[in-house]
Amino acid sequence: MADKYTPAAIEEKWQQVWAEQGLDKTDEDPSKPKFYALSMFPYPSGNLHMGHVRNYTITDVIARVRRMQGYRVLHPMGWDAFGLPAENAAIDRGVHPAKWTYQNIDQMREQLRQLGLSYDWDREVATCSPDYYKWTQWSFIQFLKAGLAYQKEAAVNWDPIDQTVLANEQVDSEGRSWRSGAKVERKLLKQWFLKITEYADELLQDLDKLPGWPERVRLMQENWIGKSTGAKVTFKTEQGDDLEVFTTRPDTLWGATFMVLSPEHPLVEKLTTAEQKAAIAAYQAAAAAKSDIDRTDEGKEKTGVWTGSYAINPVNGEQIPIWIADYVLMGYGTGAIMAVPAHDGRDFAFARKFGLDVKVVVQPEGETLDGATMAEAWPGEGVMVHSGPLDGLPAGKGEGQSVEKAIAWLEKEGKGEGQDNFRLRDWLISRQRYWGVPIPVIHCPSCGIVPVPDEQLPVELPQDVEFSGRGASPLSPVG
Repeated sequence: MADKYTPAAIEEKWQQVWAEQGLDKTDEDPSKPKFYALSMFPYPSGNLHMGHVRNYTITDVIARVRRMQGYRVLHPMGWDAFGLPAENAAIDRGVHPAKWTYQNIDQMREQLRQLGLSYDWDREVATCSPDYYKWTQWSFIQFLKAGLAYQKEAAVNWDPIDQTVLANEQVDSEGRSWRSGAKVERKLLKQWFLKITEYADELLQDLDKLPGWPERVRLMQENWIGKSTGAKVTFKTEQGDDLEVFTTRPDTLWGATFMVLSPEHPLVEKLTTAEQKAAIAAYQAAAAAKSDIDRTDEGKEKTGVWTGSYAINPVNGEQIPIWIADYVLMGYGTGAIMAVPAHDGRDFAFARKFGLDVKVVVQPEGETLDGATMAEAWPGEGVMVHSGPLDGLPAGKGEGQSVEKAIAWLEKEGKGEGQDNFRLRDWLISRQRYWGVPIPVIHCPSCGIVPVPDEQLPVELPQDVEFSGRGASPLSPVG
């Protein structure tokens, strides 16, 4: 027996023996129970680090134990090979992203082999391979046919350096891109989405089926889904357009003294009078340079501009001014709110700054609030006042209280309807860059969006392209 362990000699020898014997290949014997051991596919950066070693060693141990227990184990390796980092790295080095990616895959595969991990290399996949993304495209087409994939214009987080869309989670607390460090801009772009909101209620209810999850994680998921119960109400503008709002407190409609639209709302241009056009355009440009985090910061001073137009409050016929303000986001609700400054702190601060009316519709027990002299909003409980059919009711969301009665009254009068709203947004999946899966649709000028037939998949990413520099895609932005 050797006195000393020499990895280079011993491990290479036995790894070769194991490979020749096919010890890591997936056993096809149907009499054995199945076990699928899958780790997260690594991004092919070119070099493994200790995080990789730790992660893949854990799965390897599990796979080996299951084999010894008599399971037929599928333990594959794959590469999360598409995406912005590969494209930028390739451009910086003057090579094609495909060449750069496959070189890195070769290098990392060899490093994994040297570690002796028990992968079935016959089952290796790379997400940038047409053989793989054929099925990504096929899945997309199934979503499209089911009405769960759609395209629309949306306000997005835009990285001006990397020239790509960012998720909210990729924008730091200072409104900068987590990758490039650029100040994120807001931009209207046509995007592809998956309709995950279709399953919002199911996602929320099924959290109860995850008893093994830590409670803090379940709570995070619940807050991410963010269900709110209230009503959808339609205001009419003086131009005759409908302005829909969602509110969790429809009982306070009688206290609405102005409306606020997101700067990106599609009706802003139509509602803006000639005298206000310059001020509105300047405000929209300033809002576009801010992230959602900046815009919704509770501590920041409220800003806004009047459009010059008015809406009619559907419950009392009162004319109220329509403003735009960056604290209202187009991506949440309808992009428009009714403002009830007497009972909402954000609306109160806005009203006081711009000299707008404050009308009390909830009086706390033992007090008499006056909108003209209030120092802060009253969001608490009390009794409904100045609210037509709700006068005298206890304010709140319980049975027999004002919110329930307000929804019933709105539906009876045809002025609104009860509705649930969710913080969860549909999943934006397009990114405007080259190194990714082509969307398998044809943009026909007469037929509209037509899915590519299954037998013509995959729609391959063109290889013979030239890059003009970091952040510039050589492909058409359509799709």
